Amino acid sequence: MTMRMIGAGLASAAVLALASAAGAQTFAETSGPARDGSPAWTLQGSFPDPTGNTSVAPGGVVAVLPRTPPPPRPPGAQRPPGACVRSPICGNRLSPPRGQMQRVRWDETLGYGFAYPIDLPPGIGGVPAVALDSKENLWVFQRKPAGMPQLLKYDRTNRLVQQVGDEVIGHHDKAHGMAVDAQDNVWIVDTAKATVKKVSPDGKLLMTIGQEGRPGDWDEAKGQRLLWQPVMVAFGRNGDLYIAEGHANESPNDTDSDDPANNLGAARIIQLDKDGKFIRQWFGNNVGQGKFVDAHGLAIDPTNGDVWIGDREQYRIVIYTADGKFKRTLQTRNLVCALQFDRDGNPWMASGQDGQFLKLDRNGKVVGAVGRGMGIGPGEFIEASYWVFDKDNNLWAGDTSVGRVTKMVRARR
Repeated sequence: MTMRMIGAGLASAAVLALASAAGAQTFAETSGPARDGSPAWTLQGSFPDPTGNTSVAPGGVVAVLPRTPPPPRPPGAQRPPGACVRSPICGNRLSPPRGQMQRVRWDETLGYGFAYPIDLPPGIGGVPAVALDSKENLWVFQRKPAGMPQLLKYDRTNRLVQQVGDEVIGHHDKAHGMAVDAQDNVWIVDTAKATVKKVSPDGKLLMTIGQEGRPGDWDEAKGQRLLWQPVMVAFGRNGDLYIAEGHANESPNDTDSDDPANNLGAARIIQLDKDGKFIRQWFGNNVGQGKFVDAHGLAIDPTNGDVWIGDREQYRIVIYTADGKFKRTLQTRNLVCALQFDRDGNPWMASGQDGQFLKLDRNGKVVGAVGRGMGIGPGEFIEASYWVFDKDNNLWAGDTSVGRVTKMVRARR
């Protein structure tokens, strides 16, 4: 039986202090009342992350499968793709690991219900992203073993109608973000292999941005069009494509690489037109206002075209104009894993392993929460990530660490 563990997560709301070199910690606050339009919050522990090693029964019932430890790495062998290196997130001698820290959980006040109408094909693998096309077909992007389709399409009756396999799009080592454009093309991101791919509504590969398996820096003057740890894409009001890069604060970090085509290691936004022609890029790892270390969340404000960037590990949202001019920064109490705007133009954020979807005002204040926090039970998420709103403002979301899709049904008024 999987047992809940005390801990996990970083809560900027609670002033964290190391109490000893062994990693003990104390918190100035453990809860806060409802105030100024925000719901009450409490600190909670976390659930052990199964990293996709789950089975899901109809109705969304999750079981964590026994894990076989990997064989020891021979001396001198290369680290496997995605291995955590040269990063504070990997852990160190002084700081407590992520699994022994606390998370902010907001009271659910919006009255959403939870349903699990999508039956994914058998097999392990989390769902980092979902997206809806104009016909309300749900596209699901899943982390599956090689040879098993990772891109799936479900119709409005929740019936699986299409699978796009490795023979078309190749195998994605780290399936990550996904979005659908105005022409119903599906754009999918492989962080590990450093590509963004455009797939037609009928499942044909139309375009690949970046060079598969070749992470690097985009240098338009040299004709070098490489991607470095891309995580998500979004579309401007005129059809421009924005690519968020910068997952490598986790692993691997290329800032000291000997490769001249891959040594900046800078989180950035790359802006292309709808045909893939370069317009501009701007960097977050610079001194001064507008800094972002990890461009993990990305969304375009439908009211004015502003670019909202979620700097996940720094607990902040950084806002730029459509042409890359810094506007302002919003500090948050939670991990900013993903950003989205609902059908009414309101901003929301997914709080990653804090396990909730949070409705915000335009100053970043939480005004409502959906989700019961971190876990595998009904309405819980190990990692709440890239999601989408349907025409009724219901939320559809996968779980990066669990192979299921949750429909969060808006309460009727």
